[in-house]
Amino acid sequence: MNLNIKATKENTYDAIVVGSGISGGWAAKELCEKGLKTLVLERGRNVEHIKDYTTAMMDPWEFPHRLHHTNEMREKHPIQSRCYAFDEATQQFWVNDKENPYNEVKPFNWLRGYQVGGRSLMWGRQVYRWSDLDFEANAKDGHGVDWPIRYKDIAPWYEYVERFIGVSGQAEGLPQLPDGIFMPAMEMNCLEKHVAARIKEQYKDRIITIGRVAHVTEKHNGRGPCQYRNLCARGCPYTGYFSSNGVTLPAAAATGNLTLRPDSIVLEVLYDKDTAKATGVRVMDAHTKQTVEYYANIVFLNGSTLGTTWIMMNSVSDRFPNGFGNDSGQLGHNLMDHHFGVGAGGEFDGFEDQYTSAGRRPNGIYIPRFRNVNASTMQKDYVRGFGYQGGAGRGRGIGNEGIGVALKESQTIPGKWGMGIGSWGEHLPYFENKVTLNKEKKDVNGLPTLDIDCEFKENELAMRKDMQQSAIEMLEKAGLKNVHGYDGAPPPGHCIHEMGTARMGRDPKTSVLNGFNQVHAAKNVFITDGACMASSSCVNPSITYMALTARACDHAVSELKKGNI
Repeated sequence: MNLNIKATKENTYDAIVVGSGISGGWAAKELCEKGLKTLVLERGRNVEHIKDYTTAMMDPWEFPHRLHHTNEMREKHPIQSRCYAFDEATQQFWVNDKENPYNEVKPFNWLRGYQVGGRSLMWGRQVYRWSDLDFEANAKDGHGVDWPIRYKDIAPWYEYVERFIGVSGQAEGLPQLPDGIFMPAMEMNCLEKHVAARIKEQYKDRIITIGRVAHVTEKHNGRGPCQYRNLCARGCPYTGYFSSNGVTLPAAAATGNLTLRPDSIVLEVLYDKDTAKATGVRVMDAHTKQTVEYYANIVFLNGSTLGTTWIMMNSVSDRFPNGFGNDSGQLGHNLMDHHFGVGAGGEFDGFEDQYTSAGRRPNGIYIPRFRNVNASTMQKDYVRGFGYQGGAGRGRGIGNEGIGVALKESQTIPGKWGMGIGSWGEHLPYFENKVTLNKEKKDVNGLPTLDIDCEFKENELAMRKDMQQSAIEMLEKAGLKNVHGYDGAPPPGHCIHEMGTARMGRDPKTSVLNGFNQVHAAKNVFITDGACMASSSCVNPSITYMALTARACDHAVSELKKGNI
């Protein structure tokens, strides 16, 4: 890998990839392996695999504050510290909110990681294929615009990605959740198995399965296997889970075609109106603030949903006065995130003679979507659907009485078994959910910030009632006691599945990208991160970004060879 920190005079490449996260890493791998000299631009610092996972092997007592948040951490990270994966061991992977502000027109938690690898270092790793239930939804119920692809178009690319990254899971034969290429599944514990059996007895329309997760459960291409430490957000020195740093960027580097330039903030896409193509990008060095231009035949924008859209909006010219490729007026609109933080939990009497013995499994159970799947499951109050993630375990300690030895001994006795399930619901694409550039409020680099105006609406709120009530009902039917529902109502963004804002579509008048993720008005520019999404489904989206990226890279190189771009 060529680490190009100081700009050289040789600024022309075959391809430029903006961003090094989940989709950017895939673009780098595919383009490099297809023989293109590829420049990857990352706005954040360099993070080297294993070497820079400085907290990965530390025990809780080795941290000054035992992993708790400090006032200083909350001051620097008032938004990021709301994330479950943020603590004293992972804070280095999350942005400083004071230096990277944004403006909440309505509440929105924008959770970000600016470094090589992006959020692929801290992601939740759940990977589920979409089905035609998802790709056909917009056309059938009239929300958003029709996807220009269907499951058959992306299915071979899901397989391609799964074989490379390693996905553990269980095939279930469900049309709404297509099976993939799976490594051996992680095992459910005794209570999860019990609840799964009871759900199968009680319902004909739903199941519990183990989560499908991007962890290798056996050795795979020199990686892993997963060590069941569940310290993934610190970076994995065993490469047990998929990250750009551990998997795709090394594959790109192995070709000799990769040049990686961290600390490089892309300001805009350069455009030649005579050829109707992008010529490259303009970049600001994060330290010196000096700007430099890089040139290439192909540009992939993978700066994350809102990062990519910021670049597009900041790229104005006579041809694109309202943002690059924004002939449709859709750029920045149709922002979505999954709505979650709603479900139920309860206690279970039994299995006192059993305890988990397989370490800390970095995964949970999954209940696939069962609403609005077919004629018999249609709902009157809302469209689309939701799924559940969750798990069971035993509490620690029978009490907190006493001091010294007595207290310690009480904490070594396992408590009761309990189980919780939380739901992830689909967010419809609304034009009025949008981001816009604010040129009055600047970040630490003197650049415009984003105004984010996004909310969940009536359809999502109606769905949440069912999400909670169904969770309560299932746990009660499974034999749990003291079942309680909850709805924390976190704002959009908090699920970290933000998507939309530069959607794919069939018609250039109503979309930004075509069916191969090309900007309608500049065919050599591709967007394959979350910005491209025309709807949100209810499952974690990252593997769909990966599959779309691999597919788009294949198309890009084919078109380049034909002289079409």
